Amino acid sequence: MKAIWNNQIIAESDKTVVIENNHYFPHNSILKEFFIKSETHTTCPWKGEASYYNLSVDGKENTDAAWYYPEVSALAKGIKNHVAFWRGVEVVK
Repeated sequence: MKAIWNNQIIAESDKTVVIENNHYFPHNSILKEFFIKSETHTTCPWKGEASYYNLSVDGKENTDAAWYYPEVSALAKGIKNHVAFWRGVEVVK
C-alpha cells in the first residue's frame, strides 16, 4: 500500500493494518521528512489518545493529516507504532 499526498509518496508498506476502513502504516514505513508533529490530540473510547502529524510536501501543508496512538489500549495493540491518514491523503495499492 502507498499513501500519497500532493503527488508524493509519503508512506509505503505491504504490512498495513486495517481498522475502521483506515490503513495503518508501520511507523518505520513513513518518509519522515514530510511529517511535522502537531499539537493536536483527540481521544477514541477504545483505542486511546491520538496524536497527529502535519504534512509538508513541496511547500504545501496539510494540517493534522496523519494520526497515531503513542499509547494504545489493549484492544488496539495491533496498531501500536502505526500511522493512518485522512484529509486528502490517497491510500492505494
